[in-house]
Amino acid sequence: MEFLEILKAILFGIVEGITEWLPVSSTGHLILLDEFVKLKVYGDPTQNEAFMEMFNVVIQLGAILAVVLLFFHKLNPFSPKKDAVQKKDTWQLWFKVVVAVLPSAVIGLLLDDWMDAHLHNYIVVAITLILYGVAFLFVEKLNEKRAVKIGDVKNIDYRTAILIGAFQCLSLIPGTSRSGSTILGAILLGVGRSAGAEFSFFLAIPTMLGASGLKMLGFLMDGVPFTGISVAVLLTGCLVSFLVSLLVIKGLMEYVRKRSFSVFGVYRIILGVAVISYFLLK
Repeated sequence: MEFLEILKAILFGIVEGITEWLPVSSTGHLILLDEFVKLKVYGDPTQNEAFMEMFNVVIQLGAILAVVLLFFHKLNPFSPKKDAVQKKDTWQLWFKVVVAVLPSAVIGLLLDDWMDAHLHNYIVVAITLILYGVAFLFVEKLNEKRAVKIGDVKNIDYRTAILIGAFQCLSLIPGTSRSGSTILGAILLGVGRSAGAEFSFFLAIPTMLGASGLKMLGFLMDGVPFTGISVAVLLTGCLVSFLVSLLVIKGLMEYVRKRSFSVFGVYRIILGVAVISYFLLK
């Protein structure tokens, strides 16, 4: 039985590693996956539910580590390979990321428990998949006639950064997609797809570190004990999401340099309709 749960954790890690960076909603996909593949780490249903709420967030730490590894030089203000100007630019980039994360941090802290109780279900996921799928198609069509104002992530100013951060607040609703909302917002603000994707990746670092820490703390405060199998499942999910993310991030950066996000809009609409149809006919 324990081996079977590890296999399930691998599947969850693969889904997380793929969907965290694509604008299709990792949380939405994990919620949907949980409808079909039930992780049973605890015998007590209440404890198991608490674990899954924590697992679906903390598993994203593996994906975040992939960003840190792939962009370590760009994100490292202490690199001996950078001159004084480059180090200053790196510090400025981090300050912009911190400013951008504030709106979602404040709203997330205030509404996290309420959203877990009321919005983490297939109906909300399906609706937001469809709505933002349509939004991606509309924005990409609109973007065909607009010139890119900001082509490099270092040229994003504080005003643009905090506005992108405001768009990230939309991702607190399951099915929206954190990367999707921030990239969509960046495009609307005149940021190029590549620069918008990079800033979205960097924004994920403090966002997911904070969210994971809070979820882990809440899990421990609920009095649910960690067991050997729960730790193994959590570490397996994180490791797999890290390895898969390394491949996905590289592929996505190549993709956005040449193509639009319209294909993800179509995917979201098809998946949303499929989810609604499945549960209505179930």
